[in-house]
Amino acid sequence: MNRLKLISSSAILCTLTACGGNSNTESADTAAQPQAAVRLAASTTTSAVSQSDAARFLTQASFGPTPYEIGRVAGMGPRAWMTSEFSKNQSLTKPYFDQWAAQNKGKKPSDVQFYEIFWRNAVLGDDHLRQRVTYALSQIFVVSFLDSDVSGYPRGVASYYDTLGKYAFGNFRDLLQAVALHPMMGIYLSHMRNKKEDGTRTPDENFAREVMQLFSIGLYQLNQDGTRQLRSGQPIETYTHADVAGLAKVFTGWAWYGPDTTTNRFENGAADPNRDVLPMINYAQFHSNSSKSFLGTSTNGSGAADMKVALDKLFNHPNVGPFIGRQLIERLVTSNPSPAYVSRVAAAFNNNGSGVRGDMKAVLQAVLLDAEARTQTVDADSGKIREPILRLSNWMRAFNARSTSGKFLMWSLEDPLNGLGQQPMRSPSVFNFYRPAYTPPGTSIAAAGKVSPEMQITGEPSVVGYLNLIQAAIQSGIGDNHDILPNYSAEIDMAATPDKLLDRLNLLLLSGRMSTSLRNQIKTVMNSIAIPAANNGYSATGLAARKNRVYAAIFLTMASPEYIVEQ
Repeated sequence: MNRLKLISSSAILCTLTACGGNSNTESADTAAQPQAAVRLAASTTTSAVSQSDAARFLTQASFGPTPYEIGRVAGMGPRAWMTSEFSKNQSLTKPYFDQWAAQNKGKKPSDVQFYEIFWRNAVLGDDHLRQRVTYALSQIFVVSFLDSDVSGYPRGVASYYDTLGKYAFGNFRDLLQAVALHPMMGIYLSHMRNKKEDGTRTPDENFAREVMQLFSIGLYQLNQDGTRQLRSGQPIETYTHADVAGLAKVFTGWAWYGPDTTTNRFENGAADPNRDVLPMINYAQFHSNSSKSFLGTSTNGSGAADMKVALDKLFNHPNVGPFIGRQLIERLVTSNPSPAYVSRVAAAFNNNGSGVRGDMKAVLQAVLLDAEARTQTVDADSGKIREPILRLSNWMRAFNARSTSGKFLMWSLEDPLNGLGQQPMRSPSVFNFYRPAYTPPGTSIAAAGKVSPEMQITGEPSVVGYLNLIQAAIQSGIGDNHDILPNYSAEIDMAATPDKLLDRLNLLLLSGRMSTSLRNQIKTVMNSIAIPAANNGYSATGLAARKNRVYAAIFLTMASPEYIVEQ
């Protein structure tokens, strides 16, 4: 397999920097855009579709296509598939920790157990859409194991991840409140045990700032299509420091769950055994009793009453639909959606068709069933970089990978040179692994005024690391002691007929988009690996040759820019 190392990582990186799409477009029109109906590609969402279209849809709506799910989507259509997914039970992570604790009495779990259940659910979970959306939400509402305080509560992080999944198909208002009250978010953004003002002490402003900047309304006033509103040619800020200070007082007095609200419990004593997984409660003696003014609203009630006023104000802000909608489009479909696409998703957020605001099911349907999502137009403005976690999950699901131990013993992936440069729930900051508006400087993307978020963790080390890791995984499996192994039985049977094997890889990995040039290059390599005729090519040497053909074909496909740039 040494011939595979001839691929130039720098060539791949250069190719990656040529992709791109539309960045933060500004509009001089300060008036709100009129409501736009959600435009759906009805012919490709409500009825049977081709297998290639089904595979492409699953690339966006799940952790990767499987032959079985391709058949389901092809037969019923994306809309019916989504409806069926909405009704499925959630594959949870916290129960795995409880089970682990029961089997390992006296030991403390760690983030390792989270990665085990994360990969197990991503690969084996039946709730394909919910698992994918939960992961997308975890990159918007960030909590990270890299925080030394958060890392002490791995079961709490599992509970937080489950909370994102619980509300992934619910209402955004409920999601926002669940995030605000989860103790892991309280620790991560420091409104856990946030005390009211007293003398020279002022409430911690961290969560108050980020709940606006990152979780709801963003930095600048937006039109419904996501373009910035302007005043005298300049963007209009959504909030001031006075708004942050006022909102910070709302988030005072919140701390660990418990049967009482004593000062001892607030200060971290008398720990309830489930405080890491239950919503925070308000301790009135530490909640600010002064007026709290923010975003043109004032309140001065109990902790729960003040929070309701604050979250209702944020939820009903006109920015939320385009701000959150665009991020979901970026995570699931394309880095550079058109303003019209953003507007249609925002319209679905504003009204699900029955007068309900914030219906996540309607938003997700608008994101994934929109004509721009379903029309397979390959150009410089379409698609996005396939982030490393999704490349690995795609490979596992496409080739029926299973854990020998049953535990999916995955080792650390975050080292860019020896891994993927990315690990679930280990973002380096509250801004995720990459910012939604990131543009790689000095590239054609920047010159075109477009964005490519995933490029923020793409560089020579991560390109080389990915190629090395995926080449080893394809041949030998991945994880501790090669615990996670693929099943190539179908591919090995096709190895003697390169076109047949390439058709399968084209479907599972490229959604039918493999170019003639790439196909011919891979076919040439496959044909250079001779399969002895003895025993119909299934002698010991013949089987080895078949496997090498499969390894080469999969690696060359997954190493290609056509694969890395998901369109």
